[in-house]
Amino acid sequence: MEATQKHMIQEGSSMFYHQPSSVKQMDLSVQTFDSYCTLESSSGTKSHPCLNNKNNSSSTTSFSSNESPISQANNNNLSRFNNHSPEENNNSPLSGSSATNTNETELSLMLKDLETAMMEPDVDNSFNNQGGFGQQHGVVSSAMYRSMEMISRGDLKGVLYECAKAVENYDLEMTDWLISQLQQMVSVSGEPVQRLGAYMLEGLVARLASSGSSIYKALRCKDPTGPELLTYMHILYEACPYFKFGYESANGAIAEAVKNESFVHIIDFQISQGGQWVSLIRALGARPGGPPNVRITGIDDPRSSFARQGGLELVGQRLGKLAEMCGVPFEFHGAALCCTEVEIEKLGVRNGEALAVNFPLVLHHMPDESVTVENHRDRLLRLVKHLSPNVVTLVEQEANTNTAPFLPRFVETMNHYLAVFESIDVKLARDHKERINVEQHCLAREVVNLIACEGVEREERHEPLGKWRSRFHMAGFKPYPLSSYVNATIKGLLESYSEKYTLEERDGALYLGWKNQPLITSCAWR
Repeated sequence: MEATQKHMIQEGSSMFYHQPSSVKQMDLSVQTFDSYCTLESSSGTKSHPCLNNKNNSSSTTSFSSNESPISQANNNNLSRFNNHSPEENNNSPLSGSSATNTNETELSLMLKDLETAMMEPDVDNSFNNQGGFGQQHGVVSSAMYRSMEMISRGDLKGVLYECAKAVENYDLEMTDWLISQLQQMVSVSGEPVQRLGAYMLEGLVARLASSGSSIYKALRCKDPTGPELLTYMHILYEACPYFKFGYESANGAIAEAVKNESFVHIIDFQISQGGQWVSLIRALGARPGGPPNVRITGIDDPRSSFARQGGLELVGQRLGKLAEMCGVPFEFHGAALCCTEVEIEKLGVRNGEALAVNFPLVLHHMPDESVTVENHRDRLLRLVKHLSPNVVTLVEQEANTNTAPFLPRFVETMNHYLAVFESIDVKLARDHKERINVEQHCLAREVVNLIACEGVEREERHEPLGKWRSRFHMAGFKPYPLSSYVNATIKGLLESYSEKYTLEERDGALYLGWKNQPLITSCAWR
């Protein structure tokens, strides 16, 4: 869930490198790269959307159109990658996890040939696939044999892992062959694992091309400001409880911390459209004894087209009108700032105000000591502590992708996002006309960034709550346990969703998960 996750709100709703030099020397061609693109067009055309075909267009998907930033970002830095150029896949499966285009008899023959070859170690025999894949006996042949078995039984997760391992080992022939096989197994309109697999494959191809940064930046620049993106975000917001859970639990903690205050200042480190504060303003307006004076300082990344084009002023206007209707005295200050640029004087803190600071799915974008000596992640926490806030709310994804090496990070990404994709199926039918757009705009670029990018250009750097606890403690904070009222509210929220969602309270924090796998956490500090 990408830097735009806070954008998954509409008014009235509470709710992505440098590569090792050896990889940069790889030869890839634009033609071959395009033929590996796996993302299908939602327009229903059978033509492969990533090929540079002017007759094949789709204006409804960010990855699948003729102006795909993935293709554009690589036009200047890709040369040749082997001689293998698989034909365009016109028959990606729409359901099931098996490679339906792979002939089972042919696979059986291949496996028999490999078995024979591996039993004859003194014979320098090569196995040649249609694409020209040839390997001698030993470890590589064993890897190929293992991969073929996975392909034959439709083990997409296993094949993705083998491909990631080949990428990590710079095994170009093995990678080339596995990509061609995966191209036939993934589908953005298939089962959850097939849909996620399409985006993970895209990330692997981008990593090979050393183009992950270009792709991610191009995707960020394509953030629409019109109603389409808001529609996609709102669909995801309504389909899954993750964001409502985070925002409503944070609101509950803030309301509790300022319940007796007359002047309240909220600093939101990712304001977006401001929808999180609708329910809180209404609650404060109905507070016994009268509402407090409320100020909100809304920070938004200036790279966001929404912030660049004056959207923060609109946020202030909308919230102001709502506050007036609720009888709440209200002020708003919009700050188009990167969190790494925030200084105390830019926050407008005044004496005599109760201060609440909100970190909604944003701190994992801050670089830490593993990325830069400046360590903005911990610097920002120390800065906030210096303000002596009444409460600080933290909502983050429960995943370990910050300092994890590539292969463990690949597995973590696969497990985490697969659970998210599975949960989407509960509310969005497979034939839902906007589901592909929702997943591409709201989730896919996070997956690409996690797999394709490194260093300062990898912005998706999640940490488990245990690590966040250490950071907050080091900054001088103490836990602020969420009230039983907040827990009851969240339990009530989940009743309208699937019984496969799980909620656990542990050490004063809430863990929301899918099938007992924690995916997002919410906690408060002071």
